[in-house]
Amino acid sequence: MGGWGNMMGSWGYGGYGSGGYGMMGIGMLIFWIGIILLGIYLFRRNASHIQSGGLGQYSGMDILRERYARGEIDSAEYQSRKQDLEK
Repeated sequence: MGGWGNMMGSWGYGGYGSGGYGMMGIGMLIFWIGIILLGIYLFRRNASHIQSGGLGQYSGMDILRERYARGEIDSAEYQSRKQDLEK
């Protein structure tokens, strides 16, 4: 009855240190490694998008038209920049 028995919370065989708990620990480790790798992948993907300008498929003319439509530039500046872009 004493020693390395089967009492709840005891050390050794049949206690908390054996059985399914070991597999649960490995499963949680794999889960967290997967979460970290996913985070690294998403961070790198987002960083490469930012480095490429983050403008997507917009051309210079699209941006110029949008700025003119919002009133950020006047007609003279629009025409001047349009000629520069068409060169």
